[in-house]
Amino acid sequence: MRLFVAVYPPRPAVDDLTAQVTRLRVGAASAAGTNVRLADPAHAHLTLAFLGDVEDDRLVEVESTLGVAAETFRDGRDSSLRLRLGGGGSFGRGRFTILWVDLRGDVDGLATLARLIRLGLRRSRLPHDEKPFRPHLTIARPGDRIDRAEILADREALHDYEGPEWPADELVLVRSHPGPRPTYDRLAAWPI
Repeated sequence: MRLFVAVYPPRPAVDDLTAQVTRLRVGAASAAGTNVRLADPAHAHLTLAFLGDVEDDRLVEVESTLGVAAETFRDGRDSSLRLRLGGGGSFGRGRFTILWVDLRGDVDGLATLARLIRLGLRRSRLPHDEKPFRPHLTIARPGDRIDRAEILADREALHDYEGPEWPADELVLVRSHPGPRPTYDRLAAWPI
């Protein structure tokens, strides 16, 4: 099964971001019927660790490792993580372009949680992506369907975006089913 670990922003933060996206060129292109793949707001999440394919019989190990990481993180803090979506940018070029929104607030705290998770996964010899942690929320995959200048204009428009602040209080283990219309199953969650 294909797994990742995430924090989900609450509905008001996602709704605020969705309103911003509709004002962007990628949002207008999608509304006009251009084949721009906007991220489904119902699945908006911040990935802390991507495990990829994990054998079913290791799920208990994964859950135990994440439970320890969440507890260690929680025990080392005297307040909850306060985050907000804001700013943004793009990755890739051509058909591999991804437009994303950045994260603000206690990003250092979130990075600490991501380190604890990855350290636990490494110690348990569980698979996970070793790429540096770069907190972001994907909002669109316009690929090469809209002009590069329009992508740059959207990045500029996102620069001043600042969504509402929210407490990140739950770590979630998610199973993904990739495809043209990916689906996600929440398998377990821990308070942070």
